Amino acid sequence: MSTDEIRAIELLGRVAYGRVATSMRAMPFVAPARHIVADGRVLLRLHRGLGYHRACNGAVVAYGADNFSSGSAHLWSVQFTGTAEIVEPAEEELREFGTEPEQVDGEPFDPVYMRIEPQFVTVHVLDYASETPVTRATTHSVRRHLHHVA
Repeated sequence: MSTDEIRAIELLGRVAYGRVATSMRAMPFVAPARHIVADGRVLLRLHRGLGYHRACNGAVVAYGADNFSSGSAHLWSVQFTGTAEIVEPAEEELREFGTEPEQVDGEPFDPVYMRIEPQFVTVHVLDYASETPVTRATTHSVRRHLHHVA
């Protein structure tokens, strides 16, 4: 694994949820998913009742997660792109996922698991030099940097 891939996996381990994106009947969609990282691959838990797993299985997907709502001055976003397949996770992986939701959109939660074999990984890091928000009354600007690693 490259240094960037190792960094992306380390960042992904800091949050529990992200979004999987692909297309269904030629229309793009994004769906929330719970994730873990096992053996350098991303393992997702989705609700079977939504049917998104059928569109993802055997298809190229993108899975992204970030810490944008953390309030941190050091924001990051990672994206794993690769082929997804439905899998049966090992007992250890099931434990790592933790508690399942009781319901999704009013329906009982029915888990389905997908593994993404990453073909490439992208990391974006946004560093804010100051945590002081810029307002219209502020005359100085906050230094911002966007780093892109692909």
